[in-house]
Amino acid sequence: MSDSKYLLLLLLLKKRRQRQRKMHIHPILCARESKGLYYTLFDELCADNTKFFNYFRMSKSSFFELLGLIKDEITGADTTMRRCITPEEKLVVTLRYFATGTSMQDLHYQYRISQPSISMIIRQVCAAIWKNLQHLCFPELTTDFWLKTAAKFYEQTNFPHCIGALDGKQIRVIKPVNSGSLYYNYKNYFSILLLAMCDADYKFIFVDVGAYGKSSDSTVFKESTFKKKLDSGLLNIPENASSFQGFEEPMPFVIVGDEGFGLTTKLLRPYSGKCLDVKKRIFNYRLSRARRNIECSFGILANKWRIFHRPLNVEISLCESIIKVCCLLHNFVRERDGFKVEDTILSVDNLYDWSDNIQPPTKTAIQIRDKFCDYFVSEAGAVSWQMEKI
Repeated sequence: MSDSKYLLLLLLLKKRRQRQRKMHIHPILCARESKGLYYTLFDELCADNTKFFNYFRMSKSSFFELLGLIKDEITGADTTMRRCITPEEKLVVTLRYFATGTSMQDLHYQYRISQPSISMIIRQVCAAIWKNLQHLCFPELTTDFWLKTAAKFYEQTNFPHCIGALDGKQIRVIKPVNSGSLYYNYKNYFSILLLAMCDADYKFIFVDVGAYGKSSDSTVFKESTFKKKLDSGLLNIPENASSFQGFEEPMPFVIVGDEGFGLTTKLLRPYSGKCLDVKKRIFNYRLSRARRNIECSFGILANKWRIFHRPLNVEISLCESIIKVCCLLHNFVRERDGFKVEDTILSVDNLYDWSDNIQPPTKTAIQIRDKFCDYFVSEAGAVSWQMEKI
């Protein structure tokens, strides 16, 4: 081949590559700082406290406190090619993703950020929130904390010596790749399990996230770190008290749960069966008044962070991060902003779970439940309306 033909061939190949080259940045993304939703709407939202709370599910002061706690973790570096996305915009995108349950593709068009970048931002912000706020938003489990929780439970639900309400919630997910039936639960959809315990103010005390959807509440609880510490006496739970709220003899402080958990000396569940006598039906009613706190907590969580209104269609590792961070933000917002009535208006599924792996209760556990049962029909423990509710 002659030199002229060789040069001509190189020229043709070069032109072909130029024609096939794609744009480095799409024009939609280039207009982010002039037309992106963060730049066109955020300042207006800051000017209206009500609209700000509705948009981000938290007050302006809570938003900027949260930003200050994680800003160093999510701040990027500018390059010669472009400026990095600001920490404020990263937090805005993440909170909007949690609050609405919209897809990352929708956020891509709204905020004019590429979809891979949005995925990376959400992971980065979740990791920063969990790392920096975990110790702030979940309580230190001291003896004083348990005593205050028990007093608050009694004040609100008339259930003495209750230090928490325990339950599990199935979080819908799109079937993970190559997972078989591991995530397929008895309600006939794919999920991962959120096991949680809350206090009398509907704030989570502990959460366990990531168990397969087919797992039962009792199995997950039995294998949890919290249960192991509970059995080992490492949670600073107060000793049995004799005079607290009218008990005639020392009684333990207990957790309340539904039929999905086994009866133990530290966890009370309802009496099972349909043909129960009046005393046992009263006990079940009184226990349900305390146990509904965790059901309401799940309802408030899902109604505030509406990403839980649809199946999570991201990788399981990100699913777990999203669930943990939303539980943390639930506590964060309730501590600072209280709650809105509309947050509690939601029917929650999985309120009555089942288990096929419950160990038979010990004689001591049965005796403790019977003593609570006797207390609720005694003059010291009865409430005036309980006969009307059974």
